[in-house]
Amino acid sequence: MIALLLLSTTFGGMVLFSFGFAVLMFKLFDKAEARRAIRGSFPYYYLAMIVLSALCGAVLIAVNWQAAVVLGAVAVTTLYARQSLMHRINAATDAGQTSAFKRLHGVSVVLQLAQIAAVGWAIVVVA
Repeated sequence: MIALLLLSTTFGGMVLFSFGFAVLMFKLFDKAEARRAIRGSFPYYYLAMIVLSALCGAVLIAVNWQAAVVLGAVAVTTLYARQSLMHRINAATDAGQTSAFKRLHGVSVVLQLAQIAAVGWAIVVVA
């Protein structure tokens, strides 16, 4: 029960941030303000997802070892996104390197979608 609740919270947070928060920021604010808000929120979002996915992985050890490994991988890849990829994306943006930004942002989007799919798979397996 706790594992499923944690997984659902993680999944919901990922989906809400990716498809709700970012879209809403661009609807409510001008482009520069929206970018600043999103950029400022990413470190907190990533930290929350690292903690939640690691906690899910720890709880899932007792429930399903494969799901535990998958959630551990989500935590590690989110750590990479927070500590490396995010900084490279910001540096490319600040330097006006549009092609580098697009490539790195594309990597982050694919990574995020894969993480959402992984957490969704874990929910199905545990439910």
